[in-house]
Amino acid sequence: MIRPGRPADASTLAELIRELARYEHLEHEVAATADAVQQRLFETPHHPEVLVAEEEGKVVGYAVYFENFSTFLMRPGIFLEDVFVLPAHRRKGLGRALLSAVARIAVDRGCGRFEWMALDWNTLADEFYRSHGAERLDPWRMYRVTGAALAKLAGRDS
Repeated sequence: MIRPGRPADASTLAELIRELARYEHLEHEVAATADAVQQRLFETPHHPEVLVAEEEGKVVGYAVYFENFSTFLMRPGIFLEDVFVLPAHRRKGLGRALLSAVARIAVDRGCGRFEWMALDWNTLADEFYRSHGAERLDPWRMYRVTGAALAKLAGRDS
């Protein structure tokens, strides 16, 4: 069953985010706590949205997404920040159900794009996404500015 995430899911979502980070070998970057999830996903204006996958009343997966915008299409889009299902609950259609649910939201909102990223070494994710019609945009590169470099770029590095 796929349903919108609720504030009561904050602790479980924080745990799932840490599980995803472990899987991606990025656990050192995780700052997600139950309180941060509660605030950023459920209380902040213009917050990202979350869907959860449940099995037997237990949350075993999630998808976090938010709207972006395409100037070329002059339409909103949806960016999928995370989609994750606990390993013991994979191959049951939950990942597909989460992707499909976000795609339905994109279509219902008149979005022109539904986009996400995956690590280049994650061949299982690549195969999964391609099997559902996703096109990998190989010539594109993502750039990121964080921490001190972000403060410097903002002119706030004093």
